[in-house]
Amino acid sequence: MKITLLGKLLAVALAGLLLSAAARADDLLDQVKQRGTLQIALEGTFPPFDYKAANGQLEGYDVDVAKAVAAKLGVKPEFVTTEWSGIIAGLQANRYDVIVNQVAITPERQKVLDFSPPYTYSTAQLIQRKNDDRQFKSLEDLKGHKLGVSLGSNYNDMAKSVPGIDVKTYPGAPEYLRDLASGRLDAALNDRLMLAYLIRTSNLPLRTGANVGTVEDQMGIPFRKGNPKFAKAIADAIDQLKQDGTLTKISEKWFGIDVSKPIK
Repeated sequence: MKITLLGKLLAVALAGLLLSAAARADDLLDQVKQRGTLQIALEGTFPPFDYKAANGQLEGYDVDVAKAVAAKLGVKPEFVTTEWSGIIAGLQANRYDVIVNQVAITPERQKVLDFSPPYTYSTAQLIQRKNDDRQFKSLEDLKGHKLGVSLGSNYNDMAKSVPGIDVKTYPGAPEYLRDLASGRLDAALNDRLMLAYLIRTSNLPLRTGANVGTVEDQMGIPFRKGNPKFAKAIADAIDQLKQDGTLTKISEKWFGIDVSKPIK
């Protein structure tokens, strides 16, 4: 049986339409809508961003953001807890749809993943005693002074890159905050998000100081490439949450400041 040229052309066109339809059906947005849930990976051990409360329920800034995003998409959030070391590999292996866990948007990650617009902005920041009127505007201003940092952190390396600072290392923030409050340190250094949370919850006489980071970190929601409909939907969701004030309310709830806007 012979197949006419017209028949061949029709067959090719039909195949193209079927492939196009399959591609559209494979978009992550279609999968999420059909399932009725957005599968969200986070650590669950990273307060104040995501952690388990005494009742066993997940709480935190990222948990609230994830719930708000899922609501804008018209689906329910379904949380998957996993260790940070394998969280991106799990996303690439299709174990969940997105990660909402303070994932910084970097050129290296953008090569293999797509991101929502940023929903959190941060940088390195100093913290001082409330009754200390000295204005340290940069790390250079701390030469000859005692600065507390967490051992093994990026801020330890940042502080030690400036000769002349008396850098004191501690196991974690609670230890150096106590020494700062008691006057054994002149300042401490950490991420501005963590400092806002620590000041809010520590009940110590402390205040935030100057931002000293040279790079503004922008955190977004990563997902697998090749999902243009989902990319638009999640971008629209973040934009709407910014415009209607939801992100501001969530930020102020957990940090006392609005971390959803670029740092001025």
